Amino acid sequence: MKARDLIQLGIPRGECVDAARAACIKAAQGGMKKRVIADLVASVAAHPDRYTDDAIFGAVAQRLIAERAAPGAFTPRESGAPYRQWGRDLDENSVQQMQRACELPIAVQGALMPDAHVGYGLPIGGVLATQNAVIPYAVGVDIACRVKLTVLDLPVNSLERRTDLLRDAIESETRFGVGASFKLKRTHEVLDADWSVSPITRRNKDKAWAQLGTSGSGNHFVEFGVFTVEHSEPLGLAPGRYLALLSHSGSRGTGAAVCDHYSKIAMEKHRELPKELIHLAWLDLDSAAGREYWEAMELMGRYASANHELIHKHIRKKLGAEVLLDVENHHNFAWKERHHGREVIVHRKGATPAGEGVLGVIPGSMASPGFVVRGLGNPMSLNSAAHGAGRVMSRTQAKKTFTWKMAKDWLDREGVTLMSAGLDEVPMVYKNIHEVMAAQHDLVEVLAQFDPKLVKMAPSGERPED
Repeated sequence: MKARDLIQLGIPRGECVDAARAACIKAAQGGMKKRVIADLVASVAAHPDRYTDDAIFGAVAQRLIAERAAPGAFTPRESGAPYRQWGRDLDENSVQQMQRACELPIAVQGALMPDAHVGYGLPIGGVLATQNAVIPYAVGVDIACRVKLTVLDLPVNSLERRTDLLRDAIESETRFGVGASFKLKRTHEVLDADWSVSPITRRNKDKAWAQLGTSGSGNHFVEFGVFTVEHSEPLGLAPGRYLALLSHSGSRGTGAAVCDHYSKIAMEKHRELPKELIHLAWLDLDSAAGREYWEAMELMGRYASANHELIHKHIRKKLGAEVLLDVENHHNFAWKERHHGREVIVHRKGATPAGEGVLGVIPGSMASPGFVVRGLGNPMSLNSAAHGAGRVMSRTQAKKTFTWKMAKDWLDREGVTLMSAGLDEVPMVYKNIHEVMAAQHDLVEVLAQFDPKLVKMAPSGERPED
């Protein structure tokens, strides 16, 4: 029987479903008919105490009883784990989310970046170190969302003289929108990885293959712009202006499916959590589900990197260009790191790794600059920095507040050509990137600036996936 059939019969997601599927296979091999098996599963789900000694379904019954044991009441810590925030006038709700995250018994340390705004469980711009546990929603729905910047050897004046060629390269070599895919699938060595680490990745491998090299929707983009270098060290480029390509997207539909599946398992395991903390439900890394999620997350990290690699590779080939510099990083991920003398799990949800000497990319908006930075390794931020400008209003409010004429006037002033985007992504919905960068001067050092000039995002009307 399939997992969804077992769930409909009353078996909860996760390890119970796995145990029930194994029992159903054993029953079928013994000659039991499918209808009889289904009735038996429903009976076990309803009355597990009657089947604890059953030769086939006893293990399922015992697991159900253990999972359904009344959870203890959640008791917050007497004092939350320490955290520090960067930036002024941060959204009160995002600050509250950070404070609540630090009340978890697994929390070790937190940090809140200057681009912070409300997310599910952990705020966007939130960093949380935990002890031997991973929180799916503290990684985020778009697992391994990342940015990649490539400096090309084409002349900067291509932005004015060869705009049609640049536009065509973006249009032909990636895809935007929910469910976007390539009919002629692209190939990458990530497809040779072990996709059986989780039933979700195994089931979605063909979908992931079709979406290799696509960009999705929401705040995801591909854009050309001017890359300005003032000092040659450590980028290895002479001071001057260059043409560069910048992309932002993640692990597409498969990453979202991984988050959905394991966050539900985590919430089922931690029913003691109050409503305001339920999206911070965690999985112990010693548990089967925790190990499974971790392997799936790692795979989604490699997959997201492959997406960007293919976007840049095919656009570069289309233009007949060579690469002068590549810089990239995740900003929705969890890492095993050592801080203050012990190993912890560092979740960076909308935050950029900024260990000492580590290079990263912090974009602004479609009409404001982004920056290549070098981390300063500040232990108070858990070696982290902002991942962008950060929103100042919701998508719904943006659509009520702004018009395309207002956006066009702004874009014209900045010399930006917009190929497509939603009204909820116009520059005015973002914080001032210069203020964000100033607020984290002790976290990163700016090495170079990227100014977008030709921008493509998913068209209006697409559901956001970020």
